Amino acid sequence: MAESQNIEYKESWRDEYLKWVCGFANAQGGRIYIGTNDKGKVVGVNDSKKLLEDIPNKIVSSLGIIADVNLLQKDGLDYIEIVVSTSPYPVSYHGEYHYRSGSTKQMLTGAALSQFLLEKTGLTWDGIPVDSVSVSDLSAEAFDLYKEQAIKTKRIEESEDLGPRTLQLENLNLMINKHLTRAAILLFHHDPEKWIPGSYIKIGYFESEAELAFQDEIHGSLLAQVDRTIDLLYTKYFKGAISYNDITRVTIYPYPRNAIRELVLNAIAHKNYALMVPIQIKVFSDHIVISNDCVFPKGWTVENLLAPHRSRPYNPLIANTFYRAGFIESWGRGIQKIKESCEKSGNEFPVFQVCDGDITIIFKAKEMKESVPAPNNTQATPNNTQATPSGSEELEMMILDYLKSNPITSQANVAKGINKNVNAVKSAFTRLKKSGKIDWDGKNNQNGRWIIKG
Repeated sequence: MAESQNIEYKESWRDEYLKWVCGFANAQGGRIYIGTNDKGKVVGVNDSKKLLEDIPNKIVSSLGIIADVNLLQKDGLDYIEIVVSTSPYPVSYHGEYHYRSGSTKQMLTGAALSQFLLEKTGLTWDGIPVDSVSVSDLSAEAFDLYKEQAIKTKRIEESEDLGPRTLQLENLNLMINKHLTRAAILLFHHDPEKWIPGSYIKIGYFESEAELAFQDEIHGSLLAQVDRTIDLLYTKYFKGAISYNDITRVTIYPYPRNAIRELVLNAIAHKNYALMVPIQIKVFSDHIVISNDCVFPKGWTVENLLAPHRSRPYNPLIANTFYRAGFIESWGRGIQKIKESCEKSGNEFPVFQVCDGDITIIFKAKEMKESVPAPNNTQATPNNTQATPSGSEELEMMILDYLKSNPITSQANVAKGINKNVNAVKSAFTRLKKSGKIDWDGKNNQNGRWIIKG
């Protein structure tokens, strides 16, 4: 019998083979035969009785586990069998964690070690508590956004009192022994990158693979990143075709908004934040590419992902909060919703590629028809296509689009959200208020919301 996942052969005993025992205990268990060559043929050991006493003691003292050590004979030759059971908790050898994979032993380090320890302890990465940050450090805007989104999607009633922020976090299982979890910081802190670097989104427009035209970064709480990312894509990066339904202006985009929303939500909710690499969205003239580090359930392939499946989130606390806020469903229907959205809009279904924990989604743009002429009672350019808005009008449109999703915000946050100069944004706000298009509903600058009037 050849060496395999559960079988290892050694001609003689060395104490370093305790690493192999450690590797079997951390994996699926297995057997080590001392006194056999690489092909499994028994060659015998001379000190079998001594080994029968020493090996169990060394396993207990070095690894803290018990293994069955048996003396066997074949053709008059003694050899030792070490039977190792899989351990329910992590086993280390002098601070090193080894793992049996196939017919080899690996020493776990970095992200692989973190993931292994989490799986063995039953914890999730987003459920680890964090010191030196309190509930008072969290963003009021993020809590307001959470409630506003939950009301909009009917997850809670508008009159419902969610209670103090501490109680809200406890109800979302985002606190452990009065400590905030990583998920709480990612979801509700205005600058989670202080504790979790790379927890932001990069967007770039590329003329070609090697030529970047312009780029943006979306920072802040994960709850705020969702709409900021989608709004920026549709106001700055995607080129829409303008048409008219009677006298109503209609803008058709090359990607269905519901599909883009699902892709962005999935990337944020299932990202492997331990690797500290931001989500990257590359926009080209005819397609977009969304790249993200993630962790699939064991044994999963792209086929599993695209087929109907139950929800198995890598970050269950983040996913649960997104569900409670109404951003996502908890039934694993995200892929199906993308399919339905693409079928309705006439887009091809995106291509999903997975390689070593990195998932890349390639989404081809729908071929766009040229803009149709404006109706007679609207102003049109000489070539009968809708005139392009001026710079100030375009900025005002971007602000209005942003306020539709983020009515409880400041002018400075709007400037950051749409990546525009704050003074230009404040001037645009003044024009919008004077024209009666927006108004502030509140007693002061801290408590209130923006109302879009027309």
